[in-house]
Amino acid sequence: MDLGLHGRRALVTAASKGLGRACAEALVAEGAAVFISSRDPKSIEAAALEIGAAGSSARDLSKAGDPEALVNEAVDRLGALDIVVVNAGGPPPGVFETLPLDAWEKAFDLTLMSAVRLVHATLPHLKRSDQGRLVFITSISVRQPIANLPLSNSLRAAVTGLAKSLSLELAADRITVNCLAPDAILTDRLRHLAGSEENLRRMAERAPMKRFGEPAEFAAACAFLCSRQAAYISGQTLGVDGGSLLGVH
Repeated sequence: MDLGLHGRRALVTAASKGLGRACAEALVAEGAAVFISSRDPKSIEAAALEIGAAGSSARDLSKAGDPEALVNEAVDRLGALDIVVVNAGGPPPGVFETLPLDAWEKAFDLTLMSAVRLVHATLPHLKRSDQGRLVFITSISVRQPIANLPLSNSLRAAVTGLAKSLSLELAADRITVNCLAPDAILTDRLRHLAGSEENLRRMAERAPMKRFGEPAEFAAACAFLCSRQAAYISGQTLGVDGGSLLGVH
């Protein structure tokens, strides 16, 4: 199937590894020109070379000014923007009683405000596109909270609320706004949270499909939401979780 992504211009953040990199790679494979970013200069430069990205930049999106500078760099390189995949590294684990208040402030900037600033800077460009797409990478935690992750549970839910609001506000501009909510996709983040190979093995055994998802499987859903075929899908949260969500919504 031709997804209509050839020649489209995309920005994907937190793309040096994991889900962000997989999404960028999927868009490149469909013929899109993709600009990628992450905080580490060496990692993002290497990723850009490996996947064939059109350009890259090392920016910390939790810092005011960096999202805006990133968008300027991406537009300078690509000429315009049609697609923005909003992604950020997850905040640290912990239980509520032991998390210091400044951890909430840092997570607020990392998870919510990075998305707010990025969207604010990209909207003028997306409004000039005839196939504007915003995709937020969130987590299954927005529907089914994960133990020991109160920061992520709270702030990714806020990002989902932002996305839903934007889907209504931007509908007249033909910009679709959707979220992808992963669970049990085998990334470095999952390995870190598991803590050991034995725990990782047990987690895979407990999954409905008795395995983890692959980043490329997640990225295929991202590419579809960015496609011309998805032009009437907006305001949705699509779970890519192998059936692990227990609720019916």
